[in-house]
Parts: sequence; C-alpha cells; structure tokens
Amino acid sequence: MRQTKGRACAVMAGAILALQGALLAFSAAVHTPTIDEPAHLGSGIAIWQSGRFDLYCVNPPLVRALAAVPLVASGLEWRADADCPESVPRREFAVGTSFLRSRSFGEAVWSVALARWACIPLVLWGGLVCYRFARELYGPSAGLMAAALWCFCPNVLGHGSLITPDAGAAAMGITACWLYWRWLRQRRTLEALLAGLGLALAELTKMTWVILFGLWPTIWGLTRCRARKRQTNGTVTTEALQLGLILLVGLYGINMGYAFEGTCQRLGDYHFVSRALGGTNIPLDRLRPNGNRFGGPTDRFKVPTGNRFRGTWLGALPVPLPANYLLGIDVQKRDFELGGPSYLRGEWQWGGWWYYYLYGLAVKVPLGVWLLGLLAVFAGMRWRRCRRWLPEEFVTLAPAAAVLVLVSSQTGFSHHLRYVLPAFPLVYVSISRVAAAAARHRHLGMLAAVALAGAVASSLFTYPHSLSYFNELVGGPRNGHWHLLDSNIDWGQDFLYLKAWAERHPEARPVRAAGFFGVVPLTEVGLVDYHPRLARLAASKSPHLDDEDYLEPGWYAVSAHRLHGGVGDLTSAAPLETLLHLEPVGSAGYSIYIYHITPEEADRLRQARQPPPGGAGS
Repeated sequence: MRQTKGRACAVMAGAILALQGALLAFSAAVHTPTIDEPAHLGSGIAIWQSGRFDLYCVNPPLVRALAAVPLVASGLEWRADADCPESVPRREFAVGTSFLRSRSFGEAVWSVALARWACIPLVLWGGLVCYRFARELYGPSAGLMAAALWCFCPNVLGHGSLITPDAGAAAMGITACWLYWRWLRQRRTLEALLAGLGLALAELTKMTWVILFGLWPTIWGLTRCRARKRQTNGTVTTEALQLGLILLVGLYGINMGYAFEGTCQRLGDYHFVSRALGGTNIPLDRLRPNGNRFGGPTDRFKVPTGNRFRGTWLGALPVPLPANYLLGIDVQKRDFELGGPSYLRGEWQWGGWWYYYLYGLAVKVPLGVWLLGLLAVFAGMRWRRCRRWLPEEFVTLAPAAAVLVLVSSQTGFSHHLRYVLPAFPLVYVSISRVAAAAARHRHLGMLAAVALAGAVASSLFTYPHSLSYFNELVGGPRNGHWHLLDSNIDWGQDFLYLKAWAERHPEARPVRAAGFFGVVPLTEVGLVDYHPRLARLAASKSPHLDDEDYLEPGWYAVSAHRLHGGVGDLTSAAPLETLLHLEPVGSAGYSIYIYHITPEEADRLRQARQPPPGGAGS
C-alpha cells in the first residue's frame, strides 16, 4: 500500500513538473525582454566568445552562460566585444543594448525566448529536488506538496521564465542543501564530494550563497554536540576532514567556473570601489549632484578606487577566489553604499527599509502558502512525525533565514523581492511536513488541501503575468503598484500585450508612450514618444510646472512605475501622477495602463494641479 502511494505521488509530481515546464516555456515566449535581461545575455555571450567574466560581475556566470548557449551554438555573428567601451561603468548594459540593436524587434524577442528556454531545466531540476528532499524528510505526500508549492509559486513562474539568475540560484541552493543533508545522514566521502559539487553550483549562480561557507560548519558542529555520547576522536576527525573536503570542492568549483581567472591574486593588488574594501572616506553626498533628489543614472559610478589592505600584511596574502568574483562583491557593496531611490506603499525615499522584504513576502506570496506555513508550525509542535531533530531542520530553515537577514540588512536601496527567492524552496520543503500529519488527521488534511488548492488557483489566475502577482490581501495585481514597483510588477515585460491591445483598438491613435518601459523600441509596438515637454522638465530640474507641462487630450500608455513618478528628477514633478486619480480604459498585463484623456478631463487635471490663489503662503 505504501509503495503504491509512493508511486502515485511520483507520477503526480512528474505531471506537475511537466506542467510547470509548459507554463514557463509559454511565459518566456510571450513577454518582451525585461530591463536586466539583455545585459545578462550579452555578458553570457561574451563568456563563450572571449572568456571574459568582468561583464555583470555582480552575479556569478553560470545562469547567463547557460542562457547564451543556444545563440552561440547557432553561429551568432554579433560580437560582444565590438561595443564594449572600457570607460563606461557597468559595461554590460551597453553590451545588452548593442545586442538588441543588432537585430530586428522580432529577432530580438525570439533570441531572448531561446535564451530563456535554455534556463528552464534549472527550474525543473529545482522542483525535482524539492520533491526528493521533502519525500526523504517527511514522506511521499510531503514530496508532492513541496513540488506543487515550487511549481505553481507565482514568483518562481515569473522569474523562472527569465534569464536573470534568481530562480536558478533557488534551484541550485536547494540542491546544495539537500546534498549536504544527505552527507549529514551518512558521513561518507562520496556524499561529501557531491555536497561540495552542489555548493560550487550554488555559488556560481548567486553570491548570496557565500553564507553556506559559514552555515554548514555551524550545522555540523550542532550535529556533533547532539551525538557527543557516542562520538570518538577518530570519528570527529574523519567528519572534520570530510567537511573540509566539501568546502574545498566548493571553492575549487567556483574557481573552475571562472576558468581560474585571477585566482590567488594578491589582495593588495586589487582596485576596489566600495568604501568597505577600498577604504575611501569621501562623503557619499559629494558623489551625487546637488539639488538632484534621486541622482542621475551614472552618479553611482563616480567613486574613487582604493584598497584598505594595500601596504599591510593582509595585502600580501593571495586570495583563493577568481578576481571577478571578489570584484563583483565589491561592486555590489558599492551600489548599496551609494544607495538608490526606493518605493514602498506610495512613499519614495533615498535608501531602503529593513522590513521591505518582509512586506514583499506578505503581499506577493499566496495566502494559501501562508496558511500552510502556520499549519506546518502547528504540526511540528504537535506531532513528532512532523518534526526532525534540530540540526536537520537547520539545513533548510537556517539558510532561508540567513538569506532573508542578509538581504534585509542591505538598506542602501530596496527594489526587488527576487533577491530572497533563493530562500523559497527551502521554506517549501519545511512547510511540506503538513502532509505527514494530514494523512492521519482528517480535519488538518482537509484544511491543508484547501490552502494548497487556493494557493495554486490564486497563482494560475494571474498567469501568465506571474511577475506582477500580488495576493488577495492587497486586492491582487490590479492594486499591486500601490505597494511595490520595479521587478515586482513592472519590468518592461508586457510590450507584446500592449501591441496586441493597440491592434484591437484602431480608434486609439496615436497612443503616446510615457513609461518605464525598459529596452524595447516604442515604434515597434505602434507607439509614439510622449511629447518633448517631459524632456525639458528633465533638463531644467525644476519642481515647477507651467501650464504647457500638463497632459494634453489623447491616448496614453503608462507603466505602473511611471504612474508613481519613478524616473529620477521627475519623481516630484511628473504630471503623469495625476492619472492615478483616473480609471484606465485598458491595460497590457498588469504593468501598463492605457488612459484616454478627453479635453474636459485635461482641463480638470490642469485645475487640480494649480496652486491656490495668492500662492502657498496665503
């Protein structure tokens, strides 16, 4: 009976994974390139063409190199080095723009879709590991639940169909933790080698996973404390050597992934840009133009280089890491030090919030998953079958908590919930313990089934616009822009849907584009640029609006990001914010809204923004 149940769960898990693959493939084909994707793709192509890892060094190379395989294998003629000026900071974005301009709109969309499809196996592998990990911990039903939570998670469906590394990092992170847990169970050399390989793959997807080098020895120490009555010096020594082997294999794998570029370069020979590593003490305010509320797009790069270790004994030490791995950490730290404009619940500020990601989880994770989480806590406290001994729980919960704490501590800017996506599968495996109790407690099982079905239905109701998913707590994705922006809802992905809307409504001519639309040429989707008065506003940096700067009557396509004024100097002055008080006549996905401004509405909007008679001080 138990074997039959196990086989049935395995078949159902396979079907769920196949469905996820189809959902990801379709989503990858119908969405236009997002803001960061061309830079990732161009940087991945550069790895295969010239073996350079400096482009997009803030992320390790595995995912972008995998994404570039179909294009490089097809005999791509475009060269990433052709338009890569050394004087431009973060050159990967210039490379990405060059790649898109080298081909027609249709070819660019098709090329990005091919690259996205190449990354889907990573996401499917993550689902398979969720199933295996939860099954080995809590049984076949738990494995099926963990697979379902992963496969239908709207955040996984949204980012798993992109070239960006977050979903791949989640898949490789759960793989590494699963292999490490298997080593903890058996303490054999083969398992240690596999755990080291998993560690290397995780590190090559996202630098966030550097925390595992500290967490895993801590977890092993806890297991040793628990087993102290039966441990011997020989056993402890053997296990310590195996743990060292895991860490060494992981470190070697990182260097191999970078083709040993700059490995063991002396610490004093680096040129760092962050204050933490460079040691520069120039006040950050001097690096931003005066009077510019949010800074310009290149301000964050005007930072002097330095090296606080040069001239010390530490500077003579070789660094056992690839040069661009350490430099990527340095650049990322620099970006957080300089900060950036951040948005939360209608409020803009320079810098972020420590609770930003907690809030993002509250509004972008299905309510059914939250209910399952509460049931998992209850089941773990109530029934022994639903809990493992503490160090084994740490294999899943400690890395997830560490990811959340690490990301939340970087408050220079708060933009993307995807930064905590690597924690998701670890939490899903822990939640799946509910299934172990549900088999024996009917009422708990019914409640868990309803919660899981509700989570899946909520996610699929928003699909294929999973990137813009928000749960029912805030009214769904239609109201999402009142809470979060950027890749949480509007990342330039819905241009094809905007084009389809324009084709269905020939009466809407011309449609003026005024949005944070990313990298797609407006003319390719039948739009015209917003009138040039907006450019004059940007040049003047003046918060004052003349009559001519108000919206004219006509049709407008405005992204959610721009509705809330998210474009640097225009944040405090953009007339587009007045559209928040109007009802859109249509939308493209949940990230672009279409408005029809009549002459009467244009006059009303102008009057609404006029100062009172006599000035503000009357």
